[in-house]
Amino acid sequence: MSTATPHRPVGESLALARPAGRRAAGLSLGLAAGLGLLVVLALVSVGVGARHVPVADAWAALTDYDPTSFDHDAVRARVPRTVLGLAVGAALGLAGALMQGMTRNPLADPGLLGVNAGASAAVVVAIMLLGISSPAGYVWFAFAGAAAAAVIVYGVAAAGREGATPIKLALAGACVSAALTSLITAILVTGTEVLDTFRFWQVGSVGGRGFETFLPILPFLAVGALVALASGRALNALSLGDDVARGLGQDVRRSRLVVGCAVVLLCGGATAAAGPIAFVGLTVAHVARAITGPDNRWVLPYSAVLGAALVVLSDVLGRLVAQPGQLQVGIVTATVGAPVFIALVRRRRLAEL
Repeated sequence: MSTATPHRPVGESLALARPAGRRAAGLSLGLAAGLGLLVVLALVSVGVGARHVPVADAWAALTDYDPTSFDHDAVRARVPRTVLGLAVGAALGLAGALMQGMTRNPLADPGLLGVNAGASAAVVVAIMLLGISSPAGYVWFAFAGAAAAAVIVYGVAAAGREGATPIKLALAGACVSAALTSLITAILVTGTEVLDTFRFWQVGSVGGRGFETFLPILPFLAVGALVALASGRALNALSLGDDVARGLGQDVRRSRLVVGCAVVLLCGGATAAAGPIAFVGLTVAHVARAITGPDNRWVLPYSAVLGAALVVLSDVLGRLVAQPGQLQVGIVTATVGAPVFIALVRRRRLAEL
């Protein structure tokens, strides 16, 4: 896995970081169109399911609720999973863009810091020792496990004179993830009851979660999103290489620490609420970069919008293709994301971050 990319000339990179007014206006319009698409997808999401409800009736259920209408009750019941899908998708999209920008690694996703493995290990231990079996009960264990794994990875990578370089972060993350995965496997092969409970969380889903699952992690997602959206300039400097970034006055170690904290808040919160959902963090950042270019001030908000759209669209598709049942969103995102990522690999040089 390569993490180093050739440095661009400073003048060219600074020019890319300051899009002209016309380009900025075009990107702003594109972002507004993406937000409009999210509204449409949200209405479709609350209208599609075992009981189909037209978009107009779905809107009426949200704005003029009739308690005697079964359609309105069905729409209201789908609101929590739609809101959770929007929040989880935006968080994973932002976390993926942050990880790729921080490590200058086109294959980086939030799992590189051991977040998914840490959350999974904590959930397995909670199921085995405490008998917890509900998504609301998993939240805090998953969040604590994700944060602990990320702290260990960063602590190991930061040891030494050079600090937490992209290569050391990748190696430390791979080692910690491997160790935690071994622990998870050891527990699961010795406890079939733990395996039966854990596999429904591990597949990744926004269904069956109410606001009691979403609201506790909302503050973490909000803080993480604000820090992420404010990190565009720091990521632009890091993309020039550590030496150039220091020459421009950037505190490289502090920037990576802040960005890493944002990744933990975003990915830890999303994984705690919905379980591990693959491909969102890896794929949408590349799609966003294909639209906006390398300027992370635009890549980050586009990644948030595209991530939210991908998760909600995947959740809707999962309800349509497996009626009267449904496919979990983690299965659909991998199915949808893999062909898109392969197409991007064939058309673009992904190492060009």
